[in-house]
Amino acid sequence: MVIIHKLPNRRYGMPGNASCPGCPESMGLRYLKMALGDKAVLVIPAGCSSVIQGIGPKSGINFPILNIAFAAAGAAASGMKAAFEVQGKDYIVVVWAGDGGTADIGFQALSGAAERNEDIIYICVDNEAYMNTGIQRSGLTPYGAWTTTTWTGKKEHKKNMPFILIAHDVPYVATASVGYPHDFIEKLRKAAKIKGFKYIHLHAPDPVGWRFDSSLTVKVAQLAVQTGMWPLFEYERGSFKLSPFSKKYKDPSKRVPVIEYLKIQGRFKHLLNKPEEIKKIEEYIERTWWWIDLLERSTNPAKTARELLNK
Repeated sequence: MVIIHKLPNRRYGMPGNASCPGCPESMGLRYLKMALGDKAVLVIPAGCSSVIQGIGPKSGINFPILNIAFAAAGAAASGMKAAFEVQGKDYIVVVWAGDGGTADIGFQALSGAAERNEDIIYICVDNEAYMNTGIQRSGLTPYGAWTTTTWTGKKEHKKNMPFILIAHDVPYVATASVGYPHDFIEKLRKAAKIKGFKYIHLHAPDPVGWRFDSSLTVKVAQLAVQTGMWPLFEYERGSFKLSPFSKKYKDPSKRVPVIEYLKIQGRFKHLLNKPEEIKKIEEYIERTWWWIDLLERSTNPAKTARELLNK
């Protein structure tokens, strides 16, 4: 169990870094360092965190970092871990990549590293669009969301990356949220003890691209869980289970109405008077939880995930 007063009390975000007010990636990086300490070495492809960190001799975050091309994070992390093993160094290699660098441009290197069962932790920091380059849609932008390339609302649902990685049958897959740091830190520490490929999908609401006040990052992140939009779960060596913060939301009557999540974000304001569009999001939530129920009851969740993804 994570106990707040026992977490390290150090500054991991350095003064003058370039993160936006309310930045979820800065929060996530602090939690990562609290969880893994000085053993963590980061591989960061192009994205918001490469700007937060800064390129050059001075860094905005207190980590050893390899900046790498958008498509190559999984491959670079694999090589880095192999080099450390040859040198007898016990570092935890962590990819810290955005949704574009994970689900789109970086997917082939991610899938290759998963297939080889490389001993790395891959974290997708999902702010649901290409925020660093101007808020363009990605494969992880949700249905109906405004971006600068879907200005009437995206017409496709999110690519289901956690289930895709479960279908790879890697040792560990989890979802997490910047709104629930205890849960994220516990999952990071568990992942660090597991040999082989580990994937954590971190939900990271972005005040700029999602169009909400920068003081509300944690509230928006928690609403995503409470409405059932972002279930928290773990897949570990063939076993699937809901995380404690999400268990009660398996019951639809316990969930916050999804409209409460949508109306706080400017990127969904064009949907608020379109009940048929909101209905599609509600159906997506129900389908996600139907999948979760199947995976919980399955004796072979990886096989079940492959079957679901092929439908």
